[in-house]
Amino acid sequence: MPVASLDLLTDLVASARRGGADAADAVMFKSAHLGLRQRLGKPEMLERSESQDLGLRVLVGKRQASVSSTDPSPKALAELVERAVAMARLAPEDPYCGLADPDAIARSVPDLDLNDPSEPSPEALEARAMETEDAARAVPGITNSEGAEATWSRSEIAIAASNGFTGTYARSGHGVSVSVVAGTGAGMETDYDYSSSVYGGDLEAAAVVGRRAGERTVKRLNPKKAETARVPVIFDPRVAASLVSHIAGAINGPSIARKASFLKDRMGQQILSAGLQVIDDPLRPRGLRSRPFDGEGIAARRMALVEDGVLKTWLLDLASARQLGLVTTGHAARGTSGPPSPSATNLYLAAGKVSRDELMADIKSGFYVTSLMGHGINMVTGDYSRGASGFWIENGKLTHPVSEVTVAGNLKDMFLAMTPANDLEFRMAVNAPTLRVEGMTVAGR
Repeated sequence: MPVASLDLLTDLVASARRGGADAADAVMFKSAHLGLRQRLGKPEMLERSESQDLGLRVLVGKRQASVSSTDPSPKALAELVERAVAMARLAPEDPYCGLADPDAIARSVPDLDLNDPSEPSPEALEARAMETEDAARAVPGITNSEGAEATWSRSEIAIAASNGFTGTYARSGHGVSVSVVAGTGAGMETDYDYSSSVYGGDLEAAAVVGRRAGERTVKRLNPKKAETARVPVIFDPRVAASLVSHIAGAINGPSIARKASFLKDRMGQQILSAGLQVIDDPLRPRGLRSRPFDGEGIAARRMALVEDGVLKTWLLDLASARQLGLVTTGHAARGTSGPPSPSATNLYLAAGKVSRDELMADIKSGFYVTSLMGHGINMVTGDYSRGASGFWIENGKLTHPVSEVTVAGNLKDMFLAMTPANDLEFRMAVNAPTLRVEGMTVAGR
């Protein structure tokens, strides 16, 4: 991001101080997006968008207010400051709000290689989408397409605060995806696949993505309903990541402070099987959610959230840390229209020691989940119930496809009964290997 953007934010913070704020910080996001969507070999949409948004947070004593604008003109910014200070003076007191102490802010910005300097042309995106869809449609059994999409984006983030922090970084993103249909009439099934990366050169080959989408879809044909039973359940990596997300949600600082989490009393206790680790790594080069500092100017660092199955930390920003009498973990995420809140970055469950096939070799009867639907999760109690589809396991092997069933349990029990395979890949912002969970209820006919 040009130095001019940081200068603008620094001037805006100084103007807020002159206007009556005791402290202030400002953030600016600049973004550009190019996307092409096609279906059945014909382009349906090509769009490019660019945006610039800035936000100002001011603090008057223990009262705070946030305002945002897309207009960086001097007149608009002067009005922004006036409005923010007036709002803060009327806001209720928040004993936990405030900026970081100057000695706690990041002093250096590591290079995480997050910005691919090349921008693909519309023709290059069209070729990616075309190759992806063609490969998917070439799989025997595919009868139709819901379309393929290729995208590129770049975001630039800058933050300045009255505690002395200034920082900026940029992140690019490339993606390709396709969804196709197999079968006809009432027997139709659909599935998808995708690849996303910071650098275009790191994307999986478009033909590989397309072929995998087609093969996934054909395998879903002629599904059966399963009998209701209590069996081992295997979660494919594409859906296993959601279980890791539930861990992050349950240790989110504000939820802990409100006592609205089923893990609220479990700090320092075993929540996963012995030997398992959950890592959050914002410093991973070319990571999809990597960042050198958080939304409050705190240096990013790799952390083990769960180590040897034991819960080691909450995810904290400054406000939730103060409320809990702790120190921020540097997980503040930031928008332009409100105060920061904690969020994980590149989150993953470390790989296990056995292959996927070894993980299910001893299962006489079980369920392999490839797709989850619905949001039947109670984060206060841990109760878990979601619609699912996948494949039935018999004598350690995948057999026929299964659909229209529900998998249910309680996350506290599921976490302790979880065994990972050794097939971890970093394909998303949240990643997990194939996971086996003992004794879940599969509700079918």
